[in-house]
Amino acid sequence: METNDHQIRDYSKTLAEKYGALGTPERAKFDEEAYAFYTGQILLEARKEANVTQAELAKKINVTKSYISRIENGYITPSAGTFYRIINALGLRIDVVKPL
Repeated sequence: METNDHQIRDYSKTLAEKYGALGTPERAKFDEEAYAFYTGQILLEARKEANVTQAELAKKINVTKSYISRIENGYITPSAGTFYRIINALGLRIDVVKPL
């Protein structure tokens, strides 16, 4: 069993060793999978906070329950249009701001 050795590591170096350097196809695949998972988790938490079921959300935006499930589980990334429809259906908004 592997345990945490409490050593500080360069996360960029660790990712490069495990998934390839930035700009490589292997790293791009990993990044896309990570973004899909992250997006799914954000939407899952927002849906639960809004007290809406997958079926209810699917009906509101005219997709299937399984489609919502695949998004929330990180198997697929919704298009920008679908993402905004989900956000709107959950009563949320997105603000795009420049970092300071």
